Amino acid sequence: MNFLPRTVAATAALCLLLSACAPVVQAPPAPTTDAKERLAAIDAIAGAEDTELDVQPLRDPQVEDLRLRARRALDAGDTATAADALSQALLILPEDPALLQERAEVALLQGQYERADTLAQRAYEVGSKVGPLCRRHWATVEQALLARGLAQEAAAAQARIGACTVPGLKRM
Repeated sequence: MNFLPRTVAATAALCLLLSACAPVVQAPPAPTTDAKERLAAIDAIAGAEDTELDVQPLRDPQVEDLRLRARRALDAGDTATAADALSQALLILPEDPALLQERAEVALLQGQYERADTLAQRAYEVGSKVGPLCRRHWATVEQALLARGLAQEAAAAQARIGACTVPGLKRM
């Protein structure tokens, strides 16, 4: 009868020893890209080509004041004030693709990835389908999707960036 308790104890000890050797399954690490790095990636992708025509519309002075307030707030690290100023500007010009894009980028800085995605796509819908601003839209969508862990969708957005660049005319 003494044999059974020793067998159980030995089996339990062996199980404990083996469980200590089992690989520990951990969740994949969170992306280390922070919001400022995401914005830098957008800036790098969107840069104007030397051969591109980049038309800038005349701006409403009140909207320009709000954009300037947003820029100063961002420079000071105050994303809430920047978001508020750009949201006020969007009340004046709700279909301005540049304003929508700026607001999308602030949403990205705030970690509001779904909002950044939505705003950037709306900016694309109402704006030009080529040029630096077009690239900013899709780069923002890409970064927002990457931040949410949607790599396949981000790759599709990244593929759309190339369509925003139209080769310049070669002159003789």
